[in-house]
Amino acid sequence: MEFNELIRDRFSCRALSDREIPHDVLGRIFEAARLAPTAVNKQPFKVWAIQSPAARAKLAETTNYTFGAGVFLVVGGKANEAWVRSYDERNFADVDASIVATHIMLAIHNEGLRSTWVGHFDAPKLKKAFPAMADYDLIALFPVGYPTEKGLPSPRHPQRKSATEIVEVL
Repeated sequence: MEFNELIRDRFSCRALSDREIPHDVLGRIFEAARLAPTAVNKQPFKVWAIQSPAARAKLAETTNYTFGAGVFLVVGGKANEAWVRSYDERNFADVDASIVATHIMLAIHNEGLRSTWVGHFDAPKLKKAFPAMADYDLIALFPVGYPTEKGLPSPRHPQRKSATEIVEVL
């Protein structure tokens, strides 16, 4: 799909099927994450794929926003592996993880799957359920699946500020 068409077409889908997703499709999504740019190419992020019924049940205890998906991707940034801007000590782990998460979100849509960026989850509880996540700042959870017939854009989706409202030329 042409990039501008992809970004216009993508929406937050909240009605997903738990139908199995082919391994090669998930592989292309992971490759999009792997190729995402990060500050000084430090790559201070991790992506966890939650697929087994037991793992999905543990994840469901941390959020009500699972939307029927059969696969979940969790993205986190690791502060002690990230670039830090010397002028103000700003750590870029969360920025890098957000760039990766955006690549994932667009790759999901490009593959004909749907998702939504979920930020409403109990991160401490998720880290306790999955100890591998303990050292990461968890910034996004993506329920991934094929859309159901109810998986339509929100009426608010097309509401966007104008370019003059968001861009200031100095």
